[in-house]
Amino acid sequence: MEEISYVGAAFPVRGDLSEAHARAWRRLSEPGTHWSGAERVAIAAELRHARGCRVCAERNAALSPFSITAPHDSLGALEPAAVDVIHRVATDPRRLTRAWFERILASGLTDGQYVELIGVIVTVLSIDVFCRGVDVQPHPLPEPREGKASGYRPPAARLDVAWVPMVPSRGAVGAEADLWTSGRTANVVRALSLVPDEVRTLKDLGGAHYIPCEKMADLRAGRSLDRRQIELVAGRVSALRECFY
Repeated sequence: MEEISYVGAAFPVRGDLSEAHARAWRRLSEPGTHWSGAERVAIAAELRHARGCRVCAERNAALSPFSITAPHDSLGALEPAAVDVIHRVATDPRRLTRAWFERILASGLTDGQYVELIGVIVTVLSIDVFCRGVDVQPHPLPEPREGKASGYRPPAARLDVAWVPMVPSRGAVGAEADLWTSGRTANVVRALSLVPDEVRTLKDLGGAHYIPCEKMADLRAGRSLDRRQIELVAGRVSALRECFY
């Protein structure tokens, strides 16, 4: 397992958090469903690079994000469509549109590649922001592992309420039976289910950062804050950050 340490952090960090981050870092380095290990690590590197992109800064200041057509300042390791997804999701997610998404697919990126990109972005951004919060440097990106992407597509996935196909609430069966065991889950989780391994990573990280999915109905949920306090903080942060969801 990758070594993740929070020795020297500004605040005490629970052991289950560092363990969950280590598992996520290992999964980042491994071949995924549609991207190789090297490509997944390259996505993470491009995500970090996006924060200093001159074009993204101009786009954020523009009345319309689509009035800026210059190419992103990128590291050059990924195709332009993948770079555009990474930069826009990282720097201006509140103004993404269905028309933009359809242009991304028309450019050659598949819906599965798109979903896995989002999963990697969520994983790396969650951990990087956590590092910022406890005043430690972002962890060095892992060395990619050899192997081929699986190309797996859940047979039950279909278009529903998202831009991409999802496993139905009652359709997490067979190889997907572990995704949600109660027969239902939040759409924000289902949105990644075209790539089931990204749901598994999200659940693992979410169980440490927030609360396990299975304990959503428990007002105490084993945390210092109860669910009502957690949701009050989350709602306030979402409002301040103009969270699209």
